[in-house]
Amino acid sequence: MPPSSSSSTDELQALRAELAAMKGELRVVTVERDLLRERLKAYQRQLFASRSEVRGAEQRDLFLNEAEALATGCEPAQETETEQSVEVGAHERKKRGRKPLNPMLPREVVRHELPESERVCAHDGHALVEIGAEISEQLDIVPQQVRVIQHQRIKYACPCCDLGIKVTPAPSRIIPKGLLTESALAWVIVSKFADALPLYRIAALLHRFGGDLSRGTLAASVVRVGMAVQPLINLMRDHLLEADIVYGDETTVQVLKEPGRAAQRKSYMWAQMNGTGPPVRMFSYSPTRSAAQAAVLYAGIKPGAVLMSDGYEPYNEIARTNQLVHLGCWAHARRYLIEAEEDLPKEQRGGNHPVSEFIRLIGQLFAVEARSQDMTPEQRQQLRQARSQPVLDQIEALLSRHLNTVLPQSGFGKALQYLRGQWPKLIRYVGNGAWPISNNPCENAIRPFTVGRRNWLFSDTVAGANAAANLYSLVQTCKANSIEPYQYLIALFKGLPHAHTADDYEALLPWRLNPNVA
Repeated sequence: MPPSSSSSTDELQALRAELAAMKGELRVVTVERDLLRERLKAYQRQLFASRSEVRGAEQRDLFLNEAEALATGCEPAQETETEQSVEVGAHERKKRGRKPLNPMLPREVVRHELPESERVCAHDGHALVEIGAEISEQLDIVPQQVRVIQHQRIKYACPCCDLGIKVTPAPSRIIPKGLLTESALAWVIVSKFADALPLYRIAALLHRFGGDLSRGTLAASVVRVGMAVQPLINLMRDHLLEADIVYGDETTVQVLKEPGRAAQRKSYMWAQMNGTGPPVRMFSYSPTRSAAQAAVLYAGIKPGAVLMSDGYEPYNEIARTNQLVHLGCWAHARRYLIEAEEDLPKEQRGGNHPVSEFIRLIGQLFAVEARSQDMTPEQRQQLRQARSQPVLDQIEALLSRHLNTVLPQSGFGKALQYLRGQWPKLIRYVGNGAWPISNNPCENAIRPFTVGRRNWLFSDTVAGANAAANLYSLVQTCKANSIEPYQYLIALFKGLPHAHTADDYEALLPWRLNPNVA
């Protein structure tokens, strides 16, 4: 008996439903596969790819220029050529020449004279007389000299009795009975916190020149100096919190011997800097990244000040609690989009893909900032209103168009979610020409710490981490004020034992202490 038409229709509908379900499952599997591929690319990029978003020309040509110099047989010194302006007629011509050596460097004159037998004129036989000299200069380097300063405290006695004995008192030192002089301490600290040398390399370098000191001795000296400069750190924090603009960021650090915590646990180094007033760079150690720790670091900040940070939630709480103007960082927003673009197939990068369009538009925002670098805040605000605001409108329209069309779990989706969540803070900077567009200055300030961390890897104790934070603060503040850290630290270590009042410590701050006078 042939099947009825109704049963055939039911079977057909069941098959169609089953096929639709299979297509839905296949679509889910395909999406999961794409997400896993994207994560795999991200992990591979973290392991093997360049750490920089854009490789600079200086880094790209680091080895290329050297190879070209060797291939062409040119002198290495010619790489330091500079251009000087020379007026010729109605225009300026660039005069090329070797960069002169620093005139402030000490000079040793070496005279090269002809032998007596050659100081005779070849034409008439008269003796030649000196009429001048052709001068050329070379840079000479004298390696470190390790020496011992022997302090002799003279004793005095009465010649008539045994009771009148006196001894010259010992001079005050930053480390009482310390083994290292002020200049030696400054050299060790600059080597570690400015040149990123770990202490075992510093000890090996000293041993090469005859200074046989253990790494433990150096470490103990560094920790004690880091604790001794705490009054200056407190004053520097007061100056930072009085600024109209404050930047904040943080990075990880590992401390091996921390009570109640495993050695593998991550701790944090918080970085802060000001955007107005004498430049201050502050580093602070904390075992956590909590809002409570952030509240301690920003306690006392001026109400109404500007806080520039990334999207980490504790900064939002700090801004709300202290009534701050909170700015978002366009560099972070761009970074997430760049990571999303790197997950795309190569043929789609930099083309008409939406993620590339976002990156191009954000690049226009930074191009406006580059043009306004030497402008007054009023001029910069006018330029931002004329050039940056239309670009922000385009980014907002592009965000609205693609926000709900991209998988939230994908790299592009996460970048768009971050952009949407930070949008009110990201567009706020156009309202004032003095406000920054990104947190890049603070990231640049924290970079010396991250470079050093690659070499010394971890801190042994909490005291060492706190001392490192204090000394990084001093060294980086010196650099921000265009002060040579080595000379400043020598003057500081000589003056610190004699400081007793707040005014005494205030006079020792990097932008107040003249190393040539102290």
